[in-house]
Amino acid sequence: MKHPYFNEDHEMFRSSVKQFVEKEILPFADQWEEDKKIPKSLWTKMGDQGFLGINFPEKYGGTDNDFFYSVILLEELAKSGYAGVSAAQGVHQYMSTAHLLRTGSDFLKEKYLPKAISGEWIGSLAITEPIAGSDVANIKTTAVKKEGHYIINGQKTFITNGVFGDFICLACKTKLEDGINGISLIMVDQNLPGVKKNQLKKMGWHCSDTAELFFDDVKVPENHLVGEENQGFFYIMDCFQLERLVTGISSVAGAEAGIDATLKYMSEREAFGRTLNKFQILRHRLIDLYTELESVRQLSYYASWKHQNGQDAVKESCMSKLKATELAKEASDVCLQMFGGNGYMHGYPIERMYRDARVGTIVGGTSEIMKEIIGKIWLDDVSYKPVYKNSQKDKLKEEKMSKKPETAREIIESLPERFKSEKSEGVDTVFHFDIEGERGGQWTITVAEQKLDLKEGLHGEAKCVLKTKDAVYEDSELGRTNAQMAVMMGKIKISNIGEMMKFVGLFKRLH
Repeated sequence: MKHPYFNEDHEMFRSSVKQFVEKEILPFADQWEEDKKIPKSLWTKMGDQGFLGINFPEKYGGTDNDFFYSVILLEELAKSGYAGVSAAQGVHQYMSTAHLLRTGSDFLKEKYLPKAISGEWIGSLAITEPIAGSDVANIKTTAVKKEGHYIINGQKTFITNGVFGDFICLACKTKLEDGINGISLIMVDQNLPGVKKNQLKKMGWHCSDTAELFFDDVKVPENHLVGEENQGFFYIMDCFQLERLVTGISSVAGAEAGIDATLKYMSEREAFGRTLNKFQILRHRLIDLYTELESVRQLSYYASWKHQNGQDAVKESCMSKLKATELAKEASDVCLQMFGGNGYMHGYPIERMYRDARVGTIVGGTSEIMKEIIGKIWLDDVSYKPVYKNSQKDKLKEEKMSKKPETAREIIESLPERFKSEKSEGVDTVFHFDIEGERGGQWTITVAEQKLDLKEGLHGEAKCVLKTKDAVYEDSELGRTNAQMAVMMGKIKISNIGEMMKFVGLFKRLH
């Protein structure tokens, strides 16, 4: 039967990952849990199999496959039951190197990506600090320019791969007083003088290392800046879609592994003359879990499909992460109960899965944060657009855009044909658009009695005034940059945000 997301090549790849897990992970992972470390040999073996560069260009050693190959890898690693392995790989491939792939310079890509894809170098993403977790804007680690270098001082915590890794994609303040507009991403080699690390002891994910990192006058060349200076916050927000999607996919598969292990145990364990899997109340509880699991799995596949096709999947990724991690936590608790006293004993897989599952609702944004983001999108009609471009997906978007208005003047002149009169009942407003540049101009837009009037020049008194440059306006309207971010950065100045939000809803979008 044909699958809507996976083809024969995908399934062949799944078989190869399963074989790898059975041969290279399952026989040794208990020892890695004891050692609190994944050996470097596993990384290079994964690199040899092409597992660490699935969505990366071939010129860096990747295989440039579609995202569903990544879905398969994430699922099969999580099904191993060793979430520490899954987490370490996820951070390395989909977080620490994600920013490099999207916006790193050729120099940085050539330095880090081939060795990351081969498994020779392992990466970490360092954002969280002792007083700044979900509140990224509040980070205190600084990077001050001096004689062609950044001098970095500060502290990070809860950093996966931070102890035994080789490089760090580091978030730090490059403009101290500018909040979200003063954060940058810088690539830092872990062996540099002044970088110190402390391995943290934690409840679960024992085989993955988690570190406190300290930076004491660490000297990093300016050409290790990722993308543009002071754009780091927006890069981080943009990559959260992928991070949360990865977490959701892994959590569903991890929960499935726990249920499978429980079913096996129940088929062997007897009570009152029959095996546990014959008790209706126990069967029905697992059936409820499995039904929920399958529902969340399909949500994660749909979010993956949107991501693969370059569509905005922020809402679906957050939903997947929210429900998958909460379900994994619940499933581990229910399954441990089925094991009885044995489930509480070290050595049974469900005991490890129970510990591992708990952190899912915290990492990558807590469940509470996920609900806030979903609420803003669903209830407040907030949209999140990509900050920077990415591969063929953006080329396809640009081709579509070429058939539509391109200049600021053309975009404004298209407002009457994009006007949704049925949405304007009761609206009575006047806007002034003051767009600097030869492609812009000054415009007065009046909406009254479900009609729109557009005039060149500024006439009368406006309820809201928009000021910006023609290039900024074009990028915002055509989806090349995030309009909300442009407003927050001061590139677009709006005198009345509330009035503007109502105004935007009266028009069909260009992208």
